[in-house]
Amino acid sequence: MEEASRFLDEIREVNLAYLLLAQQLVRENQLEAMYRLGVGKEIADILAKLTPAQLVKLAASNMVLCRFRFEDHALLSTLTDNPKGHDMQQMHAAILLARQPVESFN
Repeated sequence: MEEASRFLDEIREVNLAYLLLAQQLVRENQLEAMYRLGVGKEIADILAKLTPAQLVKLAASNMVLCRFRFEDHALLSTLTDNPKGHDMQQMHAAILLARQPVESFN
């Protein structure tokens, strides 16, 4: 029981850190944030407008809010393979990520 409670606390911390970072990115450069976060304009607009109280309430979810974007084996192996040609690996990973559709709530 104590371990489950600890995991929930850690999920809330991750959620809050993610939401704060996402909001900062969106407020500084919305287009870049949309690309880096993999979200559409609607979600970016919502993130930008959230109040601190809303961020904390949303972070309190028992589910991790950020999404693991490396579902593609090619992308994951590009990022984890030999560090030679690191700049080219990063560029290749960026191209692969750019091909992925943005998340939206319909």
